[in-house]
Amino acid sequence: MKTRHLLRKRTFLPFFLTQFFGAMNDNLFKTVILISFTLIAAEQAGIWSNFAHMAFVLPFFLFSARAGYYADQVEKSRWIRQIKMMEICIMAFGVLSLWYDFLPGLMVLLFLMGTQSTLFGPVKFSIIPQHVTHDEITSANAWVELGTFLAILTGNLIAGIAFELSAPKVIISVLLMSFAIVGWLVSCSIPKAPSLVVNTGDATPQRLSTLELLKRAKQHHSLFLSMLGVSWFWFLGSAYLTQLPVFTSQWLSSSESVISLFLVAFSIGVGLGSLLCSLLSAGKVEIGLVPLGALGLSVFGSCLAAVPSITGDEVSFTAALSSGVHWQVFSILVGLGVSGGLYIVPLYGLIQTRSPDDERAQMIAANNILNALLMVAAAVFGLIMLGILALPLSALFWMLALLNTVVALYIFTLVPEFVARFLVWCLVHVMYRVKTKGLKEHIPQQGPAILVANHVSYVDALIIGGLVQRPTRFIMYKPIYDLPILHYIFKALKTIPVDSKAKNPKVYEQAFIDVEQALQNQELIVIFPEGALTKDGEIGEFKPGLLKILEKSPVPIIPMGLQGLWGSFFSHKNKPAMTKLPKRLFAPISLVAAEPWHGHIDQVQPINLIALRQEVLRLVEVPVPKD
Repeated sequence: MKTRHLLRKRTFLPFFLTQFFGAMNDNLFKTVILISFTLIAAEQAGIWSNFAHMAFVLPFFLFSARAGYYADQVEKSRWIRQIKMMEICIMAFGVLSLWYDFLPGLMVLLFLMGTQSTLFGPVKFSIIPQHVTHDEITSANAWVELGTFLAILTGNLIAGIAFELSAPKVIISVLLMSFAIVGWLVSCSIPKAPSLVVNTGDATPQRLSTLELLKRAKQHHSLFLSMLGVSWFWFLGSAYLTQLPVFTSQWLSSSESVISLFLVAFSIGVGLGSLLCSLLSAGKVEIGLVPLGALGLSVFGSCLAAVPSITGDEVSFTAALSSGVHWQVFSILVGLGVSGGLYIVPLYGLIQTRSPDDERAQMIAANNILNALLMVAAAVFGLIMLGILALPLSALFWMLALLNTVVALYIFTLVPEFVARFLVWCLVHVMYRVKTKGLKEHIPQQGPAILVANHVSYVDALIIGGLVQRPTRFIMYKPIYDLPILHYIFKALKTIPVDSKAKNPKVYEQAFIDVEQALQNQELIVIFPEGALTKDGEIGEFKPGLLKILEKSPVPIIPMGLQGLWGSFFSHKNKPAMTKLPKRLFAPISLVAAEPWHGHIDQVQPINLIALRQEVLRLVEVPVPKD
């Protein structure tokens, strides 16, 4: 399995283990503290628990901006080791407070743990793009999410088991210190990740306040909305997990041990969803999966709201294993987790890849601030719905499912690229079986370039856009650009329409202006030099518009060949495109790329369009090996 090789890489495994042991230790101690409140101050446990939540979240508001700024300025592996050494000291203080049942000390401990998490958050996600390749980012994020939820589950289970044993304080103390030390030891093997801030000799970059950092993040439109999307997931997750104990004990009349069963279900779901996202993304940050995850969150959230309540005697753990309603809830929570994994992993990848290199940690810090705000909002929302309005849990769950639908539609309306990429992903993976050759080797991960391909069908642009790892923009014949339904997708993908100079000179000139600007912005442009779809399956003559682009923007040209689309529903074979019934699904198609051609125009010997056409012809015939 392709995703597994990351766990064998020295550039990723030590970081993964560092993150795992840290998350497990945090959740082990947080659970121990919450249980301690019920044992030490039973009548005031609820009050102490609320203060505990505030103490842990407060540092995210106070220190995230500074944490992000600092993480961008320093070598990241050394900073992680310092944070892990801080964890050892924090755990030592926490153990002393635990031994003496010193509740104020435990509150201070939670504040310190929150501070450590605040410091670690920005460097955690900003170091990943420096240690893995671009096509491994989604897999790396998937493993981090899986590891985090497994660590949360393990920490919670260990805490519950420890209090059932004799001398629980001794066992917990040894485990806390051991996990902290092991976490520091594995962090020593994390390779160096130097600062990406370019030293231009100017004054030291300005450190932003929390409000200023959020304003800076808001300037990156799609990036900021992705942060809101991530934060919304934490709103939902916090709301569901906070109400899960009450839902289990009161709505389902079940014992406390059944809560563990449901926590396992949600954790398993998030892990499966994260790995599924890695597999479906095919080595790139596939934001087209975000709408699929959002849909799943609404569907499974509605299913949870529709679960009937159980009255009567308390249902034990054993009885729950033979209860149809409990297995229904278990399956729903797995579905919620899977949907959450599909939803959140691509959003984290988008934040990492589209943040400026020298501000990546600060953008992640801004994301953490928004996460904390939405988690607090989830607690307030639950208090209003259940406490002030005294509504039943089912009403809260129905409201969460409805709000998720509204929020998702709002974000997708503001950033239609999410839906467009989802439709492209469906087209590529539902209608066809796709193979590629040469894309990773020949298409640059950064910088401008022009992809030149044959034009066989109305969906050629979407196929290429769905298979190339980087976002692409297309120059497309305006009548095709204006096709119903497809026009929405083309517009969302920032396609550049073009028409003949004689027929529509304004559109013609604007197209070249837009292309020049896109190349100056370091973007990829896809061109079909034939200017129209083939009507006989042959590659037509290449038009000279490509040469006009290269005169002002001498960038690399990557020849590409599309195979297998002639005869499809979207091609002109036998009948005009889209006027005949599709003959088959999962038809095999291929996309082949060749080495880049230099885009510089030599006045003595210009780019030879005939030779370029011959290269595309050759690529159309190149055999693509089977998987």
